Amino acid sequence: MKKTQITIDIELDENHVPERMLWNAQDGGIEKEETKATMISVWDDKKMEALRIDLWTKEMPVDQMKMFIHQILVSLGNTYQRATGEEDVAAWIEEMAEEFATRSAIKM
Repeated sequence: MKKTQITIDIELDENHVPERMLWNAQDGGIEKEETKATMISVWDDKKMEALRIDLWTKEMPVDQMKMFIHQILVSLGNTYQRATGEEDVAAWIEEMAEEFATRSAIKM
């Protein structure tokens, strides 16, 4: 069985706030790529709940955070459609993402 790793190295300030993040995904050709934000979700099937880690650096601009969240919402719709085949619900998620983009002023 083949194994692979995805890692995120986080440099913290004295208050444990992320200052710098580097991620690695060897199978994807990613090595020590800097990022300003990450959101990781995993499914706990015993507790039947999603567990999350949301981190961003002090340098992450608010406008880029809004775009990041918008793109995550769009990708959630795509993932939902692939996982369930429910195109109507996936379309609703995409509509919600577009409404978010309008309300957050990243799209007019």
